Amino acid sequence: MNWEHLLSSNRMGQRVTSSHEPSRSAFEQDYDRIIFSHPFRRLQDKTQVHPLPEHDFVHTRLTHSLEVSSVGRSLGKRVGEVILQRHPELNKDFSLFDFGAIVAVASLAHDLGNPPFGHAGEDAISDFFLHHSVGKSFESKVSPGEWSDLTRFEGNAQGFRILTKNQYGLKLTAATLGAFTKYPCPSLFPNRDKSKRSQKKFGFFLTEQEIFKSVAGELRLKLTGDNSWNRHPLAFLVEAADDICYSIIDLEDGCSLGLVSYDDARALFESVLTRNKSKLGKLDQLLSQQEKIGYLRALAIGDLMDECATLFLDHEKEILDGSFDVALADVCPSKDALKQIIKVSVEKIYKARQVVEIEAAGHEVLPGLLEEFTTAGMYLLEKTPSRKYSNLQKLFPPETYHALLTGGGNYNGMLRSVVDMISGLTDRHALSLYRKIKGISL
Repeated sequence: MNWEHLLSSNRMGQRVTSSHEPSRSAFEQDYDRIIFSHPFRRLQDKTQVHPLPEHDFVHTRLTHSLEVSSVGRSLGKRVGEVILQRHPELNKDFSLFDFGAIVAVASLAHDLGNPPFGHAGEDAISDFFLHHSVGKSFESKVSPGEWSDLTRFEGNAQGFRILTKNQYGLKLTAATLGAFTKYPCPSLFPNRDKSKRSQKKFGFFLTEQEIFKSVAGELRLKLTGDNSWNRHPLAFLVEAADDICYSIIDLEDGCSLGLVSYDDARALFESVLTRNKSKLGKLDQLLSQQEKIGYLRALAIGDLMDECATLFLDHEKEILDGSFDVALADVCPSKDALKQIIKVSVEKIYKARQVVEIEAAGHEVLPGLLEEFTTAGMYLLEKTPSRKYSNLQKLFPPETYHALLTGGGNYNGMLRSVVDMISGLTDRHALSLYRKIKGISL
């Protein structure tokens, strides 16, 4: 793979020239399109770790995405500066800011496909089709590949679907879509090698497979098998930005909520520090515990960014030829300290009572909504009259209702449209809608 193709600013189906808008690059336009999009705005009320938080300092998916984007931009610029020195032919068309903008926008969008109630929501949607009598009844009506997509709901693939749907009109550049896709392979992939980071999950549903083929062709991504490719190199930086933020900031939130003691959190943060260890003396000048934790978090993120950027540059050749396929955070010098932070987070934060309670509610709410709305969708497809389900059909958003009407008897299209609707709800909207259609509240 080569950088000239990997940095393509072409939007799928149209050509973009560098003189299109001199004050704003195509990648900066991508960033602005995401910021102003409806799916991004919904992240404000979607669970990060602590669902429906009552504390204003606890992160939601929105604040997490903004922070990941900030870290991603810095990683991209650090890496871009060196790559431009190594490949001077790129300086004619690209700057370090282009590298930063591509990673920033892909990082900004990285959680767009996540459903309500965090990762428990992904499991709840998959479980509906795997174990629920209504969900299981659709297996005979779709292909094996489509069934694999439905029974393994994946936020990354849902995110790619959102970014490429005409409904939102985003029309992002090929470079942004490539950097966004951490797992460039489908769900039904018999030769999957889970030792490769890029094949640990999947990055697109069958409904978007041809779109990703076009993106991969534009970027000249290296084909590794049937419908699977090597990652876009900048996807490693998007992943690193996410890994850094969720591990470090979840610990900060855990300390703020009293789930992890300040002394334990400080020791864990300090275990990550290398270059910034000399700056710990400033802690004594800070008065509040929240200020101290915030300062430690900043130092830790700074050092981890240095480690991941250096590691990327050290392995640039292997990344470009596809032989490097591990997460940067898993092999950086502080990997053992990060693993310990995640271990403590799992024990004390992710299993906290308030987290588990709301996740349990998600396993009731999402299958409940899916049962009602997939049945309503089926009745609409089959033109079966029903007072109850004709009323439910009126609750579909206009774009979902239109997709169902024009599905032409396509069950997978109907199910994907319903999953789009349910996975796109915010936590509170999902809970409110469930209560209403179940008659619990009016």
